[in-house]
Amino acid sequence: MIPAGILLDELVRFDFDFVAGVPCSFLTPWLAALNASSKMVHVAAASEGEAVAIAAGAWLAGRKTVVFCQNSGLGNAVNPLTSLSFPFRIPTFLLVTWRGEPGIKDEPQHVLMGQITQALLDVIRVPWREFPNEVRDLPEMLSAATAEMNESSLPFAAVVRKDSIGGAEPPAALRSPLHRRAADCIDLIDDGPLPARIAALERFLAVVPERASVVATTGKCGRELFTLCDRPQHLYQVGSMGCASAMALGVALNSKSPVVVLDGDGSALMKMGNMATIGACAPENLIHVILDNNAHDSTGGQPTSSQTVDFARVALSCGYRSASKSDNLRGFETAVTTAFKTPGPTLIHLRIQVGSLDPLARPSIAPHEVAQRFRKFLMDRG
Repeated sequence: MIPAGILLDELVRFDFDFVAGVPCSFLTPWLAALNASSKMVHVAAASEGEAVAIAAGAWLAGRKTVVFCQNSGLGNAVNPLTSLSFPFRIPTFLLVTWRGEPGIKDEPQHVLMGQITQALLDVIRVPWREFPNEVRDLPEMLSAATAEMNESSLPFAAVVRKDSIGGAEPPAALRSPLHRRAADCIDLIDDGPLPARIAALERFLAVVPERASVVATTGKCGRELFTLCDRPQHLYQVGSMGCASAMALGVALNSKSPVVVLDGDGSALMKMGNMATIGACAPENLIHVILDNNAHDSTGGQPTSSQTVDFARVALSCGYRSASKSDNLRGFETAVTTAFKTPGPTLIHLRIQVGSLDPLARPSIAPHEVAQRFRKFLMDRG
C-alpha cells in the first residue's frame, strides 16, 4: 500500500500540477490529501469525459495533467479519449480504479467492467500499467508513464487495485449555505428574422480582441470560423461533441487572457454538467457563447430540444456571473462587447437560423498542428 501523501508528492515531483476527475472510493485517501494540499490545482468534474476535456484545455495552457476515475467511468471517457486526446495528440496521466476485479467481491454493476478494463484500454490504444503496491516502485512507474507520454503525446493509464492507496479518511464535509446570485439574464431579443451563424461569426470576429483564445465546437461552427478567418488562437474542435466548454474551462483556469467558447445547442445539451463545473470554478475570463439553431446542423438538420431550454437562466442557476439572450446581431454584438469588459463567467445565448455556407470547407490544418500552435499562442502570453 502506498500512502496518499507520498503519491501526491511523487506526482508533484514529476511535475504533474493539474488534476480533474470523478471520485472513486479506492482513491478516497489520495483525494483527501489532494484537497488538503495546494500543490496541485484540482477540478471536480461532473463526468469523466468532461474531466478529460478540462485536462486537455489545461495541457494546452501549459499544465501537466492527471485525470482520475473508476473504471466504470471509462465508458464516459471513451469519446474524448479517442476523438479529442488522440487526434489532437494531448497527453494526460489516467488513474483508473479497478472496480469489479475478478475474485474480489464488489457491486454487481462493476462485474463486467472489472473483466474488461485492461482490454478496453488496449482497444482505445491507451497504454497502461498496474499501479504499484510498494513505494519503491512508484517512481519507476511514473517515470515510464512520463516517458511514454513525452514520446507519443497521448494518454497513459495506471490501473489502481483496491487498497493500493492508504491514508487517513477525510473529515466530514461542511455544507456551505446555497449562494444565490441576484443577477438576472439580460434580454436583447427583438423577435425579428434570425441571423445566420456565418453572420454571427463575422460580427464576433470584428470585436474579439487579439489576445483572446477561441475554442469552436465540433461541426459547422468550427468549419465556418476557419473559412472566415484562420488564426493561431483558434482551436477547431473535431469530434468529442459536448466537450468544447469543458476544454475552454481548462484553458481559462490557466490563462490570464480572455477565453471564448463558441458552442452549439446540441453540444451544450449533450454535456450540460459542464455548465455546473464552470459556475463552480467561476473563471472571470471565460465567455460561453451558444449559437442555437435548434438543430443538429452537421448531420442533416435534425431538431434538438433547445427550443424548451433557457440557456441563460440555466447558466445563472449554475453560478455564471452574467447571462444574456438575443436573436439578432445587434444584441449579440452588444453582449459580446460587454462580456470582454466585465468579469465572467458569462453566457451569451443567440438564436440563429438553420443552415451554413454551401459548399463549406473543413480546416486544412491537422488537429495536432492546430493544438500545437494554439498551445504556443497561450504559452507566449503566459
